[in-house]
Amino acid sequence: MHERSDVISPEAAGSLAGLFRERVKRTPDAVAFRQFDTPSACWQTRTWAWVAQEVARWQAALLKEGFKPGDRVAVMLRNCQEWVIFDQASMGLGLITVPLYTDDRPDNIAYVLQDADARMLLLGGKAQWRRLQEVRDRLPTVQRIVSVEPIPTGDFPDDSRLVSLEDWTSGLDGELITHEIAADDLATIVYTSGTTGRPKGVMLSHRNILFNAHASQQCAPMGKDDLFLSFLPLSHTLERTAGCYMPMMVGAQVAYARSIQGLAEDLLTLCPTVMISVPRIYERIYGRINAGLEEKSPLARRLFLTTVNIGWRRFEHQQGRAGWHPGLLLWPILKKIVADKVTARLGGRLRYAVCGGAPLPPPIARFFIGLGLPVFHGFGMTEASPVVSVNRPDDNLPASVGAPLPGVEVSIGADDELLVRGPSVMQGYWNNPEATQETIDADGWLHSGDKARFDDQGHIFIIGRIKEILVLGNGEKVPPADMEMAITLDPVFEQALVLGEGKAYLSALVVLNPEEWEKLAKTLEVDPRDAEALRSRKVEKALLERVGVQLKAFHGYAQVRRLAASLEPWEVDGGLLTPTMKMKRHLIMARFQREIEQMYETHKNR
Repeated sequence: MHERSDVISPEAAGSLAGLFRERVKRTPDAVAFRQFDTPSACWQTRTWAWVAQEVARWQAALLKEGFKPGDRVAVMLRNCQEWVIFDQASMGLGLITVPLYTDDRPDNIAYVLQDADARMLLLGGKAQWRRLQEVRDRLPTVQRIVSVEPIPTGDFPDDSRLVSLEDWTSGLDGELITHEIAADDLATIVYTSGTTGRPKGVMLSHRNILFNAHASQQCAPMGKDDLFLSFLPLSHTLERTAGCYMPMMVGAQVAYARSIQGLAEDLLTLCPTVMISVPRIYERIYGRINAGLEEKSPLARRLFLTTVNIGWRRFEHQQGRAGWHPGLLLWPILKKIVADKVTARLGGRLRYAVCGGAPLPPPIARFFIGLGLPVFHGFGMTEASPVVSVNRPDDNLPASVGAPLPGVEVSIGADDELLVRGPSVMQGYWNNPEATQETIDADGWLHSGDKARFDDQGHIFIIGRIKEILVLGNGEKVPPADMEMAITLDPVFEQALVLGEGKAYLSALVVLNPEEWEKLAKTLEVDPRDAEALRSRKVEKALLERVGVQLKAFHGYAQVRRLAASLEPWEVDGGLLTPTMKMKRHLIMARFQREIEQMYETHKNR
């Protein structure tokens, strides 16, 4: 593919710090970031020249601390321009950034800071400092803690390490510093939020990430006219590579969403052209639209469904997978009266809605694509910096995770495991050579842990996790993740975990959506506030019927026979989800051990 002259190549950048400096040099007066300013209640824009001045000022503060190249410094902020300023100030001095999730458990944060031997922690303010109080004495390596928002004195015990950002940078100025940094030098240590055991620190070099960002932007044209909406946490490598460094590489703007709760309003206000997300966001929008449809007339529902079906047929025709059909003549009018109203709620300008982190349920992909929203499903892992494959505008097969990035090799190993090799594969795990050897073999192949297959056109299809296949007592194998995804397509189910290893049948733990449960409870004539009603056989039977509808495409043996429901969501704070919203299966099962045992008791009392 021909390289556009306005894109900064990895060679021209040299390092991630060099990438930033080259962008400042090329387009100093262009807008870099848009961020909501609460005191003035308006969106502010910042140019690359302004950002460079701030980076230089922060570097002066870092130098005052006496940090040396190779020292680790940690950042625990929500997405904002300060996150990037700190990242660039640190990397320009040869420091190694360690990103942390703002909603991670305090004991996990303490573990990461100590394992990485982090010298400094940048955090948001009072709420995060409160969370860290229980582990404050377990941060022996941290010599400086800087809070972006001032923390009132007297609210917490004194800590000489704590200072506000304003005081930390007060009166400082200076020139932008860029140490000599080799492309293969370590840039960052990203701790994966493992579903079992302690997190492992993935070591990514400047070359790893520069290659990945550059290869990713080759898959779809983008540039100075694009606006990325950033809301997936920057501590997530997908957002950092594709939502921070890639826009920097192509000269696009980035706007930082205020919150997930305010996402709908931000989409309308900012009208982004690129959005990078995980399936849960699309699932929520899908659920809201479907819930709204229930209130409409049968005619309106039929019109909506017709629009989706014809829109999907049009997409398949454009992709060369289906012939022309007379129904396509209806698309312009259906687009105007139905589809445009939905896409307008997302800002009306989205060119790329990228989905990664987990599989996107095919019905949801079909739904959005049918309405004209360009959804591109991809696959990645932190250990690969992170993008491995993605669908392209001219080659979009939503059931797949696309074809590999240019320069990335893929192969199928034992147990149908997807193997990855290329310049974006990590250097290894920090302080953990044993885990590194288990994950990267002697030939340089990164073992993904995912089962996959390829089609004749080179698309990759993820079948499931190798370690997450359930083997029933009769030897039949079922993929719990696929079943859980199917179950949660019903809006009454917020979360689901399918069980049955070594058992005679499958069962499930489910978390219900409160509003949808209230509607269902009325039809069943039970009190939605009565905990006993939730555990009744009548309710279980009704919920199992709905699960059965969602699982009708699965084998006969892959059906759920028992179910235990609750209304309390599994959350990161409670330790049942990782910061990337993956379920910690063993901990959920331990928490609900009693309910699981009851589901597998003999049926004598039923």
